[in-house]
Amino acid sequence: MTDFLFGILSSLAASIIVLVLGLLRGSRPLWWLIAACSWCTGTGLGRVYRHQSATEQDISRDLSRARWIKVLAGRGNVLTREVFSPLWSGELSPDSIQVLLPDHRTQGDSWLDRRSHDVRRFDSGFTPALLRNQVRTNMAYLTRATRSQRNFELRNFNLPNTCRVIATDRAAYLTFYSSSAHGRNSPCLYARAPGLLYSIALQQFDAAWMNSSPALPASQP
Repeated sequence: MTDFLFGILSSLAASIIVLVLGLLRGSRPLWWLIAACSWCTGTGLGRVYRHQSATEQDISRDLSRARWIKVLAGRGNVLTREVFSPLWSGELSPDSIQVLLPDHRTQGDSWLDRRSHDVRRFDSGFTPALLRNQVRTNMAYLTRATRSQRNFELRNFNLPNTCRVIATDRAAYLTFYSSSAHGRNSPCLYARAPGLLYSIALQQFDAAWMNSSPALPASQP
């Protein structure tokens, strides 16, 4: 009898392990479990994306419903892609759009240079000036694309380049950058408002905003 019960329990445990592993292999089937745990703990975590690059369809949906939008980015490539184009074309018109990008004008030992140094360690094609030039190009694009919009404000920050935040009044997408991978390949957390993670995302943005400076027009160095 003991062996029989042990066999049943072993089979049950194995089935549970297989089920959990099956859930972990795909992000979407796991979301309901994450949301349930989040509700119990108050963290507000709704989804986990294995890669930041997989978030754009959901970000586009959330932007279409937003009353305000805050973006803190390490270089800002996402701002020039299709997901944000309805904002720059005027198709969407939230009350305010605030964007923070690293200060490409700071010379010497800047936080932008430190992040660039980290990336060069795992990406041999990343030259010392590439990240700085990408930020400058994206700022020039935004300056031109939003020149007629009064609800848009672009600022620069010179703080640790450690995360990306895209937040609205409903939710936030929070990516913590790794020193061994591009941001697009890092996991991204989706946090609903209200909740602990949502508050952390806004605190990250607000701290950088308070220590930022107005962006220069694109025609200036």
